[in-house]
Amino acid sequence: MELDTQEYGSQHGRIIFVHLQHDVVMDKVAPFFSVVVTTYNRAPLLARALKSLQAQTETDWEAVIVDDGSTDNTEEIVQGFLVIGHRLRYFKTPPSGATPAKNKGMALSKGRYITFLDSDDEYRPDHLQRRRKFLEAHPDILFLHGGITIIGDEFVPDRFDYSKKIHLSECAVGGTFVIAREIFTSLGEFNNIPLGSDADYLDRVLANGFPVARVNDPTYIYHREHDNSITNNLMRLRRKEHDG
Repeated sequence: MELDTQEYGSQHGRIIFVHLQHDVVMDKVAPFFSVVVTTYNRAPLLARALKSLQAQTETDWEAVIVDDGSTDNTEEIVQGFLVIGHRLRYFKTPPSGATPAKNKGMALSKGRYITFLDSDDEYRPDHLQRRRKFLEAHPDILFLHGGITIIGDEFVPDRFDYSKKIHLSECAVGGTFVIAREIFTSLGEFNNIPLGSDADYLDRVLANGFPVARVNDPTYIYHREHDNSITNNLMRLRRKEHDG
């Protein structure tokens, strides 16, 4: 195992990445998928997510794990996966929030397509294989989304009115996004807004005329039973503000 500390300049000062990577040299050819995994203090759930990634029948992928300043044993959990899989790269950053962490992961990715796996979710074993099959059958499509199995609460706050809830079937679930690199090159990062950054990105994709497809294969397992999800935390905050 090698430890590599990298520093990047930014308008807010230096960003220091603690980078752990297995000492097997990665293939220099860009993988088909880059899977961006962001996490913060979810070590047991992250282990489940990474197990589902390693169980994929599709093998042409890399994982970029961005740890947003976890204080639990996340790094220890990830090291165990790095020992057995050279496709994983791990970066620990100062805390910045879910969307900035996702943007860091995208910037560090190398794949032809960028996709996501939230640290409290998981993939069905054929998830990436089925997405690749669709993309190769429809080479004009540059942005793919949809296809979830929901476990838990099926309703989330409306991004336009936090006091209301809407069904997930009406939402863009960012974990299912598969983004061609040319879109990322053109549009850049997700906007860092309190709620709806995924839907906002999809809006930008559509506004710029990129070809989009929605699939119904429920191979992304979306866990909504955890109290510490971003949307559940936001709902509690809004109720507290309302109640004074």
